[in-house]
Amino acid sequence: MIARPLIGLVLAAFVSCLLAKSAEAQRESRASKASTRAAATEKSTTAVNDWSSFRGPEHQGVATSKNMPVEWSASDNVAWKVALPGPGASSPIVSGEHIYLTCYSGFFVPGEEGGSQENLKRHLLCLERASGKSVWEKVVPAKLPEEERIRDHGFAANTPAADSEMVICFFGKTGVFAYDHSGKELWTADVGSKTHGWGTAASPVIYGDLVFINASVESDSLYALDRKTGREVWRARGIKEAWNTPVVVRNVDGNPELVVATQGSIQSFNPDSGKLLWTCATDITWYMVPSVIAQDGIVYCLGGRSGVASLAVKTGGSGDVTKTHRLWTSFKGSNVTSPVLFDGNLYWMNDNQQIAFCADAKTGELHYEQRMNRAGQVYASALLAGGRVYYLTREGKTFVVAAKPEFEQLAVNDLKDGSLFNGSMAVDGDRLLIRSDKFLYAIEN
Repeated sequence: MIARPLIGLVLAAFVSCLLAKSAEAQRESRASKASTRAAATEKSTTAVNDWSSFRGPEHQGVATSKNMPVEWSASDNVAWKVALPGPGASSPIVSGEHIYLTCYSGFFVPGEEGGSQENLKRHLLCLERASGKSVWEKVVPAKLPEEERIRDHGFAANTPAADSEMVICFFGKTGVFAYDHSGKELWTADVGSKTHGWGTAASPVIYGDLVFINASVESDSLYALDRKTGREVWRARGIKEAWNTPVVVRNVDGNPELVVATQGSIQSFNPDSGKLLWTCATDITWYMVPSVIAQDGIVYCLGGRSGVASLAVKTGGSGDVTKTHRLWTSFKGSNVTSPVLFDGNLYWMNDNQQIAFCADAKTGELHYEQRMNRAGQVYASALLAGGRVYYLTREGKTFVVAAKPEFEQLAVNDLKDGSLFNGSMAVDGDRLLIRSDKFLYAIEN
């Protein structure tokens, strides 16, 4: 017979073992959920040949195609061209067999007289990927009052985002809208009612079962919405002067961080909970338009309205990491355009100076700053494909340069059609998709 004290010791050991296993199971469950969400993110945004959100599936402006066209004109290498119902500064996206694009009409349309706020509408176009033919169109009346005028880019500057189940649009104070791929409305969400003379521009980001909306203009907030219902999951306040699209990056430990550039600082959040992880001073004293890019746990950010114009920050920190994780700053940057990163070098084109830059990503030191002949303004962000960098100007010219630290111009292509080209390029397999205020072009070899 076992003595009672011994039985008590055995029971205590047994209970302790159960508790330890329970704690381990909870840790594994949390890790599994995070892994599942990350896997869902990759599954929903990186389908083969899909360019499902602003600047592509990873929001980095990088295409995997090796056979992208280098030369074209209005008559050469145009697979198809379709007229649009109105202007816009948003980019096209590609999901499944469809291309999606937003426009606006009825008010403050360049080159058109008349119109009124009561007639202001946003359009979501669904086009056949192969031909550009219309599949369906949704028209959304504006929630009024809106701004009397929007500086430069109008009322449709937010690029949609899509996954295998839905496409999501953000129309500023009019709201966030989700549709299935047949055009059925699934839900809407209100993220604030303020407006701004520069309009709204940040694009939705789908992350597993969440949708991130930078509503800095509408409510000084960063929202996480439930992807299936549009319900608010969490909200971070105090997001000031931020027109850029937030980006989910992998930090130095391999964990996800949601990064957004705001007035005076870069901020990083836990994407699942909304907890603020770290901030880093930028020394950029005004609004932030370019979206960040990241590689190997380092975030790269452009600004340029005043003060410092670019910087690099190591992720994975806690609290104010300005002194510990800010790697370099530079006075060379851009006020509007976002960069690309290739083989250890950053490439971008300044929005107003007609200058293309290449900088060492480790130090920020310039390899070159090259004036581009008669470039004019550039609002579109850089695109990297096949070892080449593509810069689209507002006049419809595309400068193609080699992605190497010595400047080499490969081509200058002109699609000038009498309107503005404000949206960034998108990629459809081996095709380029370029939108103007009048047309959507598919360019191929």
